[in-house]
Amino acid sequence: MENKDVQKIAKMTIQYAKEIIKPGMSLIDLRNDLEKKMLELGADSFWYWDVGAFIFSGDETNVSISGKHYVTANKTIQNNDIITIDLSPQNNNVWGDYARTIIIENGIVVDCVGNIENEEWKKGLQMEDRLHQELLKYVTVETTFEDLYFHMNHLIKEYGFINLDFLGNLGHSIVNRSEDRIYIEKGNKTKLIDVNYFTFEPHISVLNSKYGYKKENIYYFVEEKLVEL
Repeated sequence: MENKDVQKIAKMTIQYAKEIIKPGMSLIDLRNDLEKKMLELGADSFWYWDVGAFIFSGDETNVSISGKHYVTANKTIQNNDIITIDLSPQNNNVWGDYARTIIIENGIVVDCVGNIENEEWKKGLQMEDRLHQELLKYVTVETTFEDLYFHMNHLIKEYGFINLDFLGNLGHSIVNRSEDRIYIEKGNKTKLIDVNYFTFEPHISVLNSKYGYKKENIYYFVEEKLVEL
């Protein structure tokens, strides 16, 4: 498999999540179902600390911790709820990496951001979309990981949000070994075009809110133009 194939596994699994999520379902059962689905679709394991589906809900969506310390909460999905899901399938050390925030209102998954009734949740997901759109406009072949770090963190603050990431970064290179990753962080002068693929995954909130938002894609260059994998 190539990265695009493993990423497709992650994308299909998020779609599957939207089909099976319902009030009363436990996060533990959801994680088990999603990891089983990725294996059925062709993943042979999970590259992020062997956590295939990194899931939070409700007032824990603003939690940012390493997968090394992650334990799926013993919580059930509510009739009105917010869930962040970050998937890390791999096949023969080829990675996928994909995250989305799923909103449930009145017991039903709201798939269109514009239809979300909770204004705070809607604004959070709209901001995630804005950041990914800005990425495609801003990045050139000269942009470094550090350039992107400063530009996006400035934009996050300008719109009244905060970066929740426990290390302060916004993504990383896609490699074959976790220890080889480099990050969208201060001090990283590597140009984005010098890696094969990288993730952009802002984990954001507003000050003093208990809710956080995630949206992650893998990006790469095609003829000097940044595109989503």
